[in-house]
Amino acid sequence: MKISRFEDLNCWQEARVLTRMIYKVIEENKPFCRDVHLANQIRSATGSIMANIAEGFTRRSDKEFSQFLYTAMASAAEVQSHLYIARDAGYLTEEKFNALYSQSGKVSKLISGLIKYLRSTKTKQTEQTEQTRQTG
Repeated sequence: MKISRFEDLNCWQEARVLTRMIYKVIEENKPFCRDVHLANQIRSATGSIMANIAEGFTRRSDKEFSQFLYTAMASAAEVQSHLYIARDAGYLTEEKFNALYSQSGKVSKLISGLIKYLRSTKTKQTEQTEQTRQTG
């Protein structure tokens, strides 16, 4: 199946799930909502995951796409770090923390898998080019 839109990428879809989860947990927790700086930081980081996947998808090369994916993975780690702050501040139960942390980890693994795929296709293309040069 050829992916023609960033919305078709599983990592983007799961990042969207994470973003909805984050927005919901903040909205439902008034103290968290009142901690405007932290709430904005974590919302921004989750949005950044989605945006970097989308922006990278539209780039001209797998190398550029990979760079955006690395940035998206860094944003997922940022979300995880902010989750610890939210838990330590008493804004999240252990159960909610674990669910959000797990989802952000899932997103990160999917992004990592896509990066590996892009690298493997580049390696295969390079090998094919080398074989063509040697036989041509």
